[in-house]
Amino acid sequence: MKHFQHPQALVESQKIGKETRIWAFAHVLPGAEIGEDCNICDHVFVENDVKLGNRVTVKSGVQLWDGVIAEDDVFIGPNVTFTNDLFPRSKHYLGKYERTFIRQGASIGANATILAGVTIGRNAMVGAGSVVTRDVPPNAIVVGNPATITGYVDAGDTRRAIELVRPGSDWGQKRESTVAGVQVYRLPLVKDMRGNLSFAEYGQFLPFVPRRYFLVFDVPSREVRGEHAHKTLHQFLVCVKGSLAVVVDNGHNREEVSLETARVGLYIPPMVWGIQYKYTPDAMLLVLASDVYDAGDYIRDYDEYLRAVKA
Repeated sequence: MKHFQHPQALVESQKIGKETRIWAFAHVLPGAEIGEDCNICDHVFVENDVKLGNRVTVKSGVQLWDGVIAEDDVFIGPNVTFTNDLFPRSKHYLGKYERTFIRQGASIGANATILAGVTIGRNAMVGAGSVVTRDVPPNAIVVGNPATITGYVDAGDTRRAIELVRPGSDWGQKRESTVAGVQVYRLPLVKDMRGNLSFAEYGQFLPFVPRRYFLVFDVPSREVRGEHAHKTLHQFLVCVKGSLAVVVDNGHNREEVSLETARVGLYIPPMVWGIQYKYTPDAMLLVLASDVYDAGDYIRDYDEYLRAVKA
């Protein structure tokens, strides 16, 4: 069927997809583009330079100003506020407004505020009442003012790496993650009166010969690192001090693991998306890598990564 338009709605655009429903007191300006099977609820205003994909839900009390682009399957909760001018003045009009992107499958909770020019990544979730001041990565869950990352969609509850391998003195245990190829190793711990020692060597606790190492430390607790995959590089992560959380993702499954002891190593093979966050102030992460640095080995765009996985 053609789109449904409530008698009390004002729809001036001719670019409305089939089976879209536009309810009472909504106002859609002539230049707006709305895809198929969308639901535009009461008291929604859609300006000219706005594009909505298919199956987008816009709840009551939302104004979509020029520059807002929402891809397929986006949910926008009631009274979400968008902006498109970072330095607004009365009677001052810009020639072109900031672009705000809401990528496929993302959800924005009620009363959230989205600053102009940000991108909310694929499948991300913005908590109710949050104020988003910078880009939200794919699959991230953000809350607060300013919004910060508190978790990742479908990663499950954080699992302590030390609990994923059986306790005891049988060094070298490894446990397969729900993300194929990712492994958690139980490393040796040698104690005496002079202090503690842990080690790993190729063929014994270390699954590859490293050609490089780097250390990550002094990370502000709210910052996120990683957010990329490697085409051919293998990595082995050990938190030598403090703690942090690592999210591993192969495009099908996602898991979050907490590293909080030098007695555990996390092996990440090529073509696994990795994220590190929730750093404690004293955290120090040691990363062993199978090769020297090569910028061309990185995949930093999550959509590009998903395409590579499918290929």
